[in-house]
Amino acid sequence: MQLTDAHCHLQDARFGSQLNDVLARCSELGLTRWMVNATRESDWESVAALARTHPGLRCSFGLHPWWQAQRSANWLADLEGFLTRYPEAGIGETGLDRWMEGFDMEDQTAVLLEHLKLGRQLNRAITLHCLRAWPELAACVKRCPPSERGFLLHSFNGPPTMLSQWVDLGAYFSFSPAFLHPKKAALRELFTHIPAERLLVESDAPDMAPPRELAIALLEQTEERLLNHPGNVVLCLNALAADRGLAPETLALQLEQNYERLFGN
Repeated sequence: MQLTDAHCHLQDARFGSQLNDVLARCSELGLTRWMVNATRESDWESVAALARTHPGLRCSFGLHPWWQAQRSANWLADLEGFLTRYPEAGIGETGLDRWMEGFDMEDQTAVLLEHLKLGRQLNRAITLHCLRAWPELAACVKRCPPSERGFLLHSFNGPPTMLSQWVDLGAYFSFSPAFLHPKKAALRELFTHIPAERLLVESDAPDMAPPRELAIALLEQTEERLLNHPGNVVLCLNALAADRGLAPETLALQLEQNYERLFGN
């Protein structure tokens, strides 16, 4: 069985010297591919270097709304340069966020629209982050449609009333280990209504950890907060398969087809 982590941040400093051991453990679990998302200009080269040196790693380049205020005057040209040099790369992560302190929705929207334009221009899939700004995000996607490949709403936690709208717009939806916490039961139930051909699994590692008692793998902890291991996407597969009455191997084949349809070249 082969499985792909559709969204993670393996460039994160919290992995420290553990990354090779992390990837080896993932391989033991059947997880052999990872889409590593950048979040700011300063980590674009780090993400690119991971993709060059570790088989199975793909990269996405973009500006996360938490970090975009730090962008340079040349960020857009530099982003296009990275995407040109790495023709298999996606775009992301980027998006809209009303949860962060001091958010500037006008600036976030302007940056997001530039990412969407690049995605369509270069025919790249885009990974979108959204917190408390779902109507605004939908308006941006309608105003500037992404690539015909579609787009990923990573760790999707949007309102159920908008689900059919997102499906019609071409969205894919990824399920993360944090959705296995009991307080996320409504989100887990929402994922049973997503078409199977639009499902993906992600770790968002080192964030979005599952409940400690469920974790298949853990990072060496450097802080009180539990750090997520990408191998925990196996938990996502097993949960989604159980909720749909499918064998994990059957769902894994569907997930791999979905990943190739969205991100493949």
